[in-house]
Amino acid sequence: MGIQSIRPFIGAQNFELSCAFYRELGFSEEKLEEKLKVYKLDNFAFYLQNAYVKDWVDNTMIFMEVDDITVFHSTLTALNLPAKYQHVRLSEIRLFDWGKVFYLHDPSGILWHIGEFKA
Repeated sequence: MGIQSIRPFIGAQNFELSCAFYRELGFSEEKLEEKLKVYKLDNFAFYLQNAYVKDWVDNTMIFMEVDDITVFHSTLTALNLPAKYQHVRLSEIRLFDWGKVFYLHDPSGILWHIGEFKA
């Protein structure tokens, strides 16, 4: 079928704050419309909307697989995001039978699962 990508749409309670957050994470930002931007990092991308529905945002989770979870976690820890952005939380790395994961809440409450699968 030739699928090239899957790009989720996520909402933002404070659009400009969320834009700054994702730029700080290293995503490139492209404005598509007044209330819609696309964020890209390597081959991964998602759309950020200037739209907020509490039940939707509170239940949005995204899993992002990384090559080296320890390096990725250390990079995010060094950014000190929870001190810069209200409501942002970064967990420690957790071990599971399938691999490793840590959790990052963005300023709106979107829950990112950042993981590394066992080889």
